[in-house]
Amino acid sequence: MKNTHFLIAKQGSDVRKSFLGAFIAAVDGSKSTTLREFYDHVAAAMHFEEEPVANLEVLDQMLNDLEWIKEQKVIIFIDHSAEWLSKEKSEDKILSIIDVLDATAEDWKWLDEEEGVTKKDLQIIFQDSERIRGFLEDQEIPFGELE
Repeated sequence: MKNTHFLIAKQGSDVRKSFLGAFIAAVDGSKSTTLREFYDHVAAAMHFEEEPVANLEVLDQMLNDLEWIKEQKVIIFIDHSAEWLSKEKSEDKILSIIDVLDATAEDWKWLDEEEGVTKKDLQIIFQDSERIRGFLEDQEIPFGELE
């Protein structure tokens, strides 16, 4: 498996079994077909309680502050990825979300623990779909595969 923030899970993969002891925020892509729906579902899955996720900037801020999560390994798993954000007319908005997820996971990787913040290992896992592979490849974002 490549050392990357993004993984593609084959249909039927058991993410929970693959990452025992990890915090797993499961987002159903078939119920997150718009940005508004995605923000609501990811906020619920991640247990964001401070403020609602209203835009990309707030999502970025919340993902950069995961102090309430005890586990060191944090997984955002997006099931039904072929449908995820499928009602968004602007591909740029979808790519912006992917870029924020990528940048945030990279930031966590290089966090200096002396800053008083417990380091997290953030990974984003999409259920395999041609659409998601296309987005990641177009952005030249490396990804591994979860069996």
